[in-house]
Amino acid sequence: MRRDVFQAIADPTRRDIIQLLAGKPQNLNSIADNFDISRPAISKHIKILTECGLVIIQAEGRERYCHVSLGGLRQVAEWTNQYREFWNEKLDALGDFLAEEKKNKRKK
Repeated sequence: MRRDVFQAIADPTRRDIIQLLAGKPQNLNSIADNFDISRPAISKHIKILTECGLVIIQAEGRERYCHVSLGGLRQVAEWTNQYREFWNEKLDALGDFLAEEKKNKRKK
């Protein structure tokens, strides 16, 4: 099953795993050492991240290393960008309004 990127990043532990792997690839045990949850729970989080394409697992000898693949976050960036533009416009309008109010108060 291919999961949704939004579903994957909805969980704070998965966001922390992405942040951790952005620094360098790590094996499952190394990832688990950074959290106060069980290794099976970390494996479940990694599975979800893998299913949505944010993590790629590569076998290197007996170890399985997790590599982050941030390209999947492009969808999130595009979705949030539309709201960024909206709020920038609103905040610019508010700034203009406040500047005009300040100017009008000085005139009085």
